[in-house]
Amino acid sequence: MEESNKSNTVALPERSKHESDAVEQRSNVAILEKAQKKAKTPKPTPVKKEKIPNVPAAPIDPESMFKEGFLKSVYNEKSSDKVITRFPPEPNGFLHIGHSKAIAINFGFARYHNGVCYLRFDDTNPEAEEEKYFTAIEEMIQWLGFTPYKVTYSSDNFDRLYELAEALINKDGAYVCHCTDTEIKLQKGGEKGAAGPRYACPHRDRPPEQSLTEFRAMRDGKYKPREAFLRMKQDLTDGNPQMWDLAAYRVLEKEHHRTGDKWRIYPTYDFTHCLCDSFEDISHSLCTTEFQLSRVSYEWLCDAVEVYKPMQREYGRLNLTGTVLSKRKLLKLVEDHHVRGWDDPRLYTLIGLRRRGVPPGAILSFVNELGVSTALTNIQIVRFEQSVRRYLEQTVPRLMLLLDPIPVIIDNLPDNYVEDIELPFSPKDPSFGTHVVPFTKTVYIDRSDFREVDSKDFFRLAPGKSVGLLKVPFPVKATSFKKDESSGLVTEVHADYEKPEDGTTAFKKPKTYIQWVGSSAAHSSPIKAEVRIFNPLFRSENPDTAEGGYLNDLNPNSEEIYPNAMIEIGLKEIRKRAPWPEEEGEKDIKKGEAGWETVRFQGLRVGYFCMDRDSEGDKVVLNRIVSLKEDAGKGS
Repeated sequence: MEESNKSNTVALPERSKHESDAVEQRSNVAILEKAQKKAKTPKPTPVKKEKIPNVPAAPIDPESMFKEGFLKSVYNEKSSDKVITRFPPEPNGFLHIGHSKAIAINFGFARYHNGVCYLRFDDTNPEAEEEKYFTAIEEMIQWLGFTPYKVTYSSDNFDRLYELAEALINKDGAYVCHCTDTEIKLQKGGEKGAAGPRYACPHRDRPPEQSLTEFRAMRDGKYKPREAFLRMKQDLTDGNPQMWDLAAYRVLEKEHHRTGDKWRIYPTYDFTHCLCDSFEDISHSLCTTEFQLSRVSYEWLCDAVEVYKPMQREYGRLNLTGTVLSKRKLLKLVEDHHVRGWDDPRLYTLIGLRRRGVPPGAILSFVNELGVSTALTNIQIVRFEQSVRRYLEQTVPRLMLLLDPIPVIIDNLPDNYVEDIELPFSPKDPSFGTHVVPFTKTVYIDRSDFREVDSKDFFRLAPGKSVGLLKVPFPVKATSFKKDESSGLVTEVHADYEKPEDGTTAFKKPKTYIQWVGSSAAHSSPIKAEVRIFNPLFRSENPDTAEGGYLNDLNPNSEEIYPNAMIEIGLKEIRKRAPWPEEEGEKDIKKGEAGWETVRFQGLRVGYFCMDRDSEGDKVVLNRIVSLKEDAGKGS
């Protein structure tokens, strides 16, 4: 994977001493607002901005979104002994955080009601589809813990769809149009924002026999792209733009990944989707409110060709502020090397979140706690991270990690001194187990835990001051330090181990305990690591509104790299016992076969981390998943 060559990666060898795409709307906004007044479907609920809770929420029933609210009412509207749903992605991009809601709803709704859910690839546009997207989409569904009843493709039904298109023409329900894009827009009232009169295409009243001949000519290669379309003969007087003679077929000169060069014409989404739902006996066709106005055309077409008509209902999609989710914009970030690739941990693609270390269960928990309604909810990144943090707090072990280590030499200990210190992997859950780390003459602490000049509000190590080392029996007191005069940075600290000489265990308990890592070649301690700290990729809540566009809103410090970090040897056992946690799509992974991203832990007083796939051999690369929850009342 090509590394970023832009300025949004900052290498930090050492800290200074003072440092502690959702579907596009099919019509313009003006048309939609006008159409909604006359549409047969209910008006979309206004956008709701989610408030960030100040305190951790209580655990939420993982099935609560199906037991109450919108999804309960959907089931009550059409209760069924055999619930059948589908998740129908277009294989032209990688799934993002917004898709996780659609996956959770469609697969989860079926599972909750003892039904089944299809994964159906809507592969009707060979110009944009690639095999890598098919593979990644299926992997992400499995990662989230769902197994499709069947994996199907819209292209499985090309022959049947074509037959129904001819049948619709014979019923005078469709016609071949030769208008240009501009002419079609004028027929619908004009360009975006215009509200001119609507009028029929001049080809609309041609005899069905003539349209059938022309449709077959489209199929046989007489026309080039955009020279002819098959349009449905709907209702131009309807206030809903989804009834204004939508295209059903168009010419595309591109081989299909599954059907090869058999077809030169391909059905549109508006023609394909409802019919494939019908073919698969979908009981509940659940989609986002972008398709609310499409419900009328969905039902119209099923009735027009006389096939079973599933029930379509729409929920508000999940949108994350402070980032971009558009396929086009994400592609620009990747192609211009602002990020490492589609799985860069700063992106909110599902493969990016997986690489960053976000557990699949945390994503599903986040979706569930938001609930489901018809409102579009804008969620801040910090709200998402709070949810992930709460999930990790209960499910991953803890280790001592130093981002910017400096050695502390304990002068009153022998050179060969080694004391085994037992540490719990979780202070709250004994089932996580314990492990042993070596306490030796030389230990490392984080640079932020030492100050050259002490102050009353600083409770860690300073000359003449004692501090506790986590789980070590007695504290250490700094006696002196050395520094590099050219950089001004401390290079080593000298200290004494304050073990009582009389053999008693009585001592003054220090105010603070800090993390540390012992130096012992026999224990292969410490483990050296490169740590990547990820900050928001953009500087504002709405990058699209930045002057000059979203690229001008990029955060130059979105990634900070600590190349000389150290971690304790408990990491070895954590790796062997991964995945952490064993939930959702990661629960059936055999020990020793888990992906790097499943090696998750809390770095004490630093954040939550996972191993990155750039790790190999003795090289350890860590990604920060989320920071620790800030505690405003905590002293320095």
